[in-house]
Amino acid sequence: MRALVRSGDRFFHLAIAAIAALAFLELILPLASVVWVSFFENKIINFPPKGYTLDWYWNAWSMPRFRDGFLVSLQVGVAATLISMLVGVPAAIFLARTRFWGREVIQTVLLGPLIVPGIVAGSALFMFLIEFEVFTGVQVAQTFAGLCLGHSLIALPWTIRLVTASLVGMNQQLEEAASTMGARPFTVFRRVTLPAIRPGIIAGGLFAFVISFVDLEKSLFLVGPGTTTLPIAIVNYLEWSIDPTIAAVATVQIAAIALVMIITDRFFNLTRAF
Repeated sequence: MRALVRSGDRFFHLAIAAIAALAFLELILPLASVVWVSFFENKIINFPPKGYTLDWYWNAWSMPRFRDGFLVSLQVGVAATLISMLVGVPAAIFLARTRFWGREVIQTVLLGPLIVPGIVAGSALFMFLIEFEVFTGVQVAQTFAGLCLGHSLIALPWTIRLVTASLVGMNQQLEEAASTMGARPFTVFRRVTLPAIRPGIIAGGLFAFVISFVDLEKSLFLVGPGTTTLPIAIVNYLEWSIDPTIAAVATVQIAAIALVMIITDRFFNLTRAF
């Protein structure tokens, strides 16, 4: 009987490991395929490749559309991250430490940008900015400021949720002990609360940047004349050309995001935030 139980347990663990391996391959294989194609010598993508080259990376960098799009996406991502952190961290602290009527409703509403389809949210935000311009005379739509504002809205829920999770998992007795010992509220926050929730802040900022950097739907509505982000540049290029240049651009994008995540996890241990 014990042998049957052990055999069943072993089969169960093997099944779980096999499912996990399949899920991992499902995530990794598309990325690995894109990286592989970026080195193909063929101008028209087909298998097997005739050879391998790095020329497509130089070709991508030599095109102003990709170079400028990368710089714009980088600038917008940094700006959206800073805005989402300046607004999201205080909001998360208030929601986690204060009990009031409608608190759960507000937390649910903050998930809106994660639930509403990107194309719907982008068009709605564009219409709102147009109405704002009509009533105030201040142009925000199709400007760099409007683009940063729109990206900060999609980044804000990640910051609030991750910082809130860190606050909920924090031992509040540490804050109470510091206050009992005579520490002022700002000192308690700087010396006790901030170090405890730092992984959540860093994780929120990281996800805010990544979400902004790869956003396409909202950027289509919010970019102004002569301005483009990297995802838009990729889509525009695909309308007329299908060659490994796109794979090279995508590989650089993947590498940049992966590098940010690895470095951040190395110094701040992001697993503590989840």
